[in-house]
Amino acid sequence: MKYPKEYLDEIKLRLKVSQVVGKSVQLKKRGKEFVGLSPFKNEKSPSFTVSDEKEFYHCFSTGEHGNIFDFLMKTKSMGFGEVVKILASEAGMPPYRFSNFDEKKEKKFKNYKNIYADYSNFFHLELFKNIDATNYLKKRGLNKIIIEEFEIGYVPWKNNNYETLLKKYTEEDIISTGLYYKNDKTGKYIDRFNSRIIFPVRNLSGDTIAFGGRIIKESKLAKYINSPETEFYKKGNMLFNLDKAKSMRSDSDEVIIVEGYMDVVSLYSAGIKNVISNSGTALTENQIQLIWKFFSDPVICLDGDESGQKAASRIAERLLPLINENNKLHFSLLPNGEDPDDFIKKNGKSNFLKILEQKKVIQSYIWDLYSANLDRNDPFAVSKFEKEIKKKCFSIKDETLKKYILEDFLEKIRNLTPLQNTRKDFNKYNKYNKYNKKNFKLLNETKILHLQKNHLNREQLKEFSVLFIMLNYKSIAESRIEELSEVNFSSKECNDLKNSIINLFSKKIDDDEFKDNIKSNFEHLINEINKNSNLKNIMSKKANHEKQEVLLELLQDLKEMNHKKKIEFLEGEVAKNLDETSYSELIKLKSQLNGE
Repeated sequence: MKYPKEYLDEIKLRLKVSQVVGKSVQLKKRGKEFVGLSPFKNEKSPSFTVSDEKEFYHCFSTGEHGNIFDFLMKTKSMGFGEVVKILASEAGMPPYRFSNFDEKKEKKFKNYKNIYADYSNFFHLELFKNIDATNYLKKRGLNKIIIEEFEIGYVPWKNNNYETLLKKYTEEDIISTGLYYKNDKTGKYIDRFNSRIIFPVRNLSGDTIAFGGRIIKESKLAKYINSPETEFYKKGNMLFNLDKAKSMRSDSDEVIIVEGYMDVVSLYSAGIKNVISNSGTALTENQIQLIWKFFSDPVICLDGDESGQKAASRIAERLLPLINENNKLHFSLLPNGEDPDDFIKKNGKSNFLKILEQKKVIQSYIWDLYSANLDRNDPFAVSKFEKEIKKKCFSIKDETLKKYILEDFLEKIRNLTPLQNTRKDFNKYNKYNKYNKKNFKLLNETKILHLQKNHLNREQLKEFSVLFIMLNYKSIAESRIEELSEVNFSSKECNDLKNSIINLFSKKIDDDEFKDNIKSNFEHLINEINKNSNLKNIMSKKANHEKQEVLLELLQDLKEMNHKKKIEFLEGEVAKNLDETSYSELIKLKSQLNGE
């Protein structure tokens, strides 16, 4: 029984040829392709090439050529069905189960595609017969080459295409396409795209499965309409022009996502061909995952008006959790009131590319979005903002990336207010606080006790004290997560424990789970911390705000120690070789240490 083309296409979409072939052939990247020694013949010089872009391999020494299915059939001596099952499993797809229903569905889809092909061809030719339609496209800057490239058509008000289609297909098949709807008064079927320019929407295989339609004259009707969702067309899974744009992936990791059909066509006409559109729908998770299969760095470039910017912000918030080190997302902001189509016509390709060069990575875009109207002198507003921005960060699923973006956000939060900017030295800031004077005295006494444990130096004892607080006073540590994230400990093991604790904070787990997780990985170190920390008795007698002050003083001391170590190192470098860069950094560090 024949596998449906869509099932096989999905396997090829999910698996690169180099990925499959690379398991048995050692491949090296050479330009846009990969090369290696032929698996079909013993050779010393590589004659075997693999192209992910063209989705095939070719052996110049033997003439063997094919796709991923052919490769396994020929190299592993497997049948086609067996190969399909193996590759489907590798692609994370369930095995295909044939049924009478599948055969009927495949036949139905074939008719569906054929109806759309006939409809598209018919009205593409009709376009050139209509003066109003051709003049409209000419005014929009489209020439015949571009019209032919996209197979743009025009549906006149009165046409007999429905009757023509009835000669080849059943009424049921025609109506299932969504191209026609029934007039309840007359009982006749009406063309959905009457008096509209139509843009064919194609799947990844290049089959037309839907249309976008635009009126060409002023009317009370909607400016744009799309084909309704059908059994074979789901708006949230489709992207206009991706079938063409994916051929550009070997040249760039970047693809531009715009809002409308004309935006795509105008940019394409200007020579920017790595452009797609979400066709009037909000960009969905399915769509961005599909884009990432071909491009690792898509750029959202929506209209510069209020609605376009609101759409961009919704996309940013919805898709932030999905990013990782391999799948990025940028935003490019057009001038207010401009869309890509208008902008490139007025300002040209070079100026549009300059706009793209100013693109913002998604986390920076979100920061700017939330901080734009923030009153930095209002502590309540700043506090609310901090909670919101951290919440956004914690939504990121990739744990490593979450850590570094959180650090970036925390650094920016620290620089929000004049108070935080000028607080160079915690001791100086609190020297007039009577309570703190008393508190520091207690801490100094603790330092003496610590130093009696001669197997640890002063810095290590302070690090153990900080980790003791993080382990035993979770809420206190969480409130100072930014300061904790920035401090560097002298040992890798202590740093690993600190980072693991911070990471667990973000997961909002209960205390028992928190302790079990930490203990399983750092039991020996935790025992050492509990044994060598004398904070237990002191911390147990203090209120929460007092415990925070203890933690802050420890962190400030460690920060100063780190500064001094850097200064000592740079002084040594400058003594060896009077380097201007090292000298400048040395002066900067000394100024920071002195609170200048």
